[in-house]
Amino acid sequence: MDRRNFMIGAGALATAATARKAQAADDVVIGVVYPLTGNGAAVGLDAKAAYEVAAEIINGSHTPIGVSMGKGGGLDKLGGAKVRLVFADSQNDPQKARAEAERLITQDKAVAIVGSYTSATGATISQVTERYEVPYLAADNSSPSLHQRGLKWFFRTSPHDEMFTKGMFDFLADIAKKTGRPAKTVALFYEDSIFGTDSSNVQRKLAAAAGMQVVADIRYRAASPSLSTEAQKLKAANADVILPSSYTSDAILILRAMSEIGYKPKAILAQAAGFQESAFMQGAGALAETVMSRSSFALDADKLRPAIPVVNALYKAHNNKDMNDNTSREITALLTLADAINRAGSAKPEAIRAALVATDIPGSATIMPWAGVKFDEMGQNTLCNPVIQQVFGGAYKTVWPFDLAAKDVIWTVGT
Repeated sequence: MDRRNFMIGAGALATAATARKAQAADDVVIGVVYPLTGNGAAVGLDAKAAYEVAAEIINGSHTPIGVSMGKGGGLDKLGGAKVRLVFADSQNDPQKARAEAERLITQDKAVAIVGSYTSATGATISQVTERYEVPYLAADNSSPSLHQRGLKWFFRTSPHDEMFTKGMFDFLADIAKKTGRPAKTVALFYEDSIFGTDSSNVQRKLAAAAGMQVVADIRYRAASPSLSTEAQKLKAANADVILPSSYTSDAILILRAMSEIGYKPKAILAQAAGFQESAFMQGAGALAETVMSRSSFALDADKLRPAIPVVNALYKAHNNKDMNDNTSREITALLTLADAINRAGSAKPEAIRAALVATDIPGSATIMPWAGVKFDEMGQNTLCNPVIQQVFGGAYKTVWPFDLAAKDVIWTVGT
């Protein structure tokens, strides 16, 4: 080869290498579907802040944080490519969520989608991602039926309501042993979407298995203007424990309705959702005191998970509030997805899916009180154990498992 051809060849190789490097560093687009307007906007805007913080952890230059993808600098196995989030507004409408998911895939070229708060929107989004063969990571959809549909592209990092409800009844068994005052009766109170229906089905089954009598079984229309009739039914039943499955506005409304008729329940143990939102704490005020809820997250578990205060400080600087059950799950979901993309070394959906299947993140590399993140053949994380929290002075504190508790539970049943 003469010198001229050698130089041309070398130049071509250099150009190709530069092109490959540029291509490798292209942004990786991830679609994020949440209600950003309408009756779920407060939740959706908190979620948006959570995902933005997670993206900063993945993409930014900072001191390493003790979580998966916490070293920053982007996706090193894709040439330092950055995660780029494209947000879509579901307006809390399953059909709108379906259309937005399709738009994100076909127009914005999202290689994966995360979402979406309500299980009803998660159901339609995952139908779209299945059709287009793009991974859907359910960050906070809790209906058990979602992972039981034989979908290949569905993954869920957090617990579903069967896991949550088992934790709730395990707590009820443990507090009975600790105090000698068992809960003998429960009241089911649930909204009429897939979330409420699936939650109540599990609670009904586990109550029967625990020998507890269901003295009220109240299904109501979500986002009702009034819950006064339902409050009267709960008062008449006077169960040892009320088990609500409600979103934010309904959670506030039922507490106000019970207060208006002078009814103070012995115990409320919620299926999180609206009960874990900051808007609930603000709207319910003093009525929320001693309310209990299951949770994926324990802000006060910083001794177990030293990264919690670091990530919470980032979130608080971004959104002027602490992380909660939902926002912690959203951050964890995006970090898990980015970890899979990075391990895949590719932005191709099939490679991302294969990496998600192989995910095995220890709990110590998360902000969650979980054993870790590892998906079964249906895409469900099997290592995400829940906790029980109770409101003290306007903030949730962990009360169970007892070895993780920051406060002793206030338990008035049987007194």
